[in-house]
Amino acid sequence: MRACTVPSLVSSLVCLAVACGGGDEGASGPSAGGAGGAAGSSLAAGASSVGGAGATSAGGAGATSAGAAGATPVDDAPPAGNPDGKCPVPPEAMAEDVSNPTTVIGDGTPASCTSAAVVAAVAKGGVITFSCGPEPLTIVLEETAKIVNDTGPKIVLDGGGKITLSGGKKRRILYQNTCDQAQKWTTSHCQNQDHPRLTVQNLTFVDGDSTGETVEGGGGGAIFVRGGRLKIVKSRFFGNACDETGPDLGGASVRTLSQHDGQPVYVVDSTFGGRPGLGNSCSNGGGLSSIGVSHTVINSLFTDNSAVGNGANPAKNGTPGGGSGGAIYNDGNTFTLSLCGVRMTRNTANEGGGAIFFVSNDKSGHLLIKDSQLSQNPSGQFETKGFPGIFVLAAEPPQVTNSVLE
Repeated sequence: MRACTVPSLVSSLVCLAVACGGGDEGASGPSAGGAGGAAGSSLAAGASSVGGAGATSAGGAGATSAGAAGATPVDDAPPAGNPDGKCPVPPEAMAEDVSNPTTVIGDGTPASCTSAAVVAAVAKGGVITFSCGPEPLTIVLEETAKIVNDTGPKIVLDGGGKITLSGGKKRRILYQNTCDQAQKWTTSHCQNQDHPRLTVQNLTFVDGDSTGETVEGGGGGAIFVRGGRLKIVKSRFFGNACDETGPDLGGASVRTLSQHDGQPVYVVDSTFGGRPGLGNSCSNGGGLSSIGVSHTVINSLFTDNSAVGNGANPAKNGTPGGGSGGAIYNDGNTFTLSLCGVRMTRNTANEGGGAIFFVSNDKSGHLLIKDSQLSQNPSGQFETKGFPGIFVLAAEPPQVTNSVLE
């Protein structure tokens, strides 16, 4: 291993236009005349702690405790987070308090924790917890759970470290889109509003698949978010997928477009892949993918994820495009990717950035890597000289501190 210092940014491949493609951030929001009212309160009146009087039980018969045939195994999967990550977590990035939930899914038995209960609870919003018995449980969703935009402003989904939500290799698991009229417009500027503020914590997302989804360009096999805010804490992502080709779609695990006032998506103590057979795969960005969105990733683990498209972005003649950012794919203009206490290994990209593809089209973005280790992340066609596993186009070379790149 060699300690990584920051050389001057030299890349024999900068001349490739491939890195400079990038979608815009989507259509602007609806007109003021189509705007709805302000978001609702964060907690339903009268809600109480788990098991207490007043909490809503969203349970019912027919819970799914086993995955579909060929399901990705999670029984002995790695825990959430990078065990070597020691970076401090800012208060705003910490887990949310769920001691007084709005909705408790289940009545203490596995059979009460159904797909329908999850979908109904997510649509209702507020703070959501689970009571499904003492053992870990996988709930295979029969439809995507969708956030309704006037049910926040704060929405928290907490699995208590026991709950796995599965897409059954058939569907996306969780969806939030402030510009989707079907989920209610709540402001006249849907592309830049502060709600809903979604936190997923202590959960596992497995076998989500958004292949064929076209709204907002697709992607986001497990979670798709446009607008409001997103935070991910102590969660795991295994075996998720999205379309295998496409120049700018991505996010087998998470796809994010637009965050309020350019604030970052926080990803804390979370695992994407973790070992062979558990990785996430998409045209671009097996772990995280975004356009114009900043991320702060802390004490997290990315291994065995893959960008399987080919032809890069913009797509080379005769190719469908894609294949960049095995772990993380970030495109757009002004945004920042900050890694601290992160380990990335054995991620792969058919084209550029086996670990990270970071392209700021106007060179105003920043890539920061601190107290992290990136190793064995092969790039099939191109990467930035001096930064193994990374392709970057930014305001300056990646700012690397106390980290190893090899």
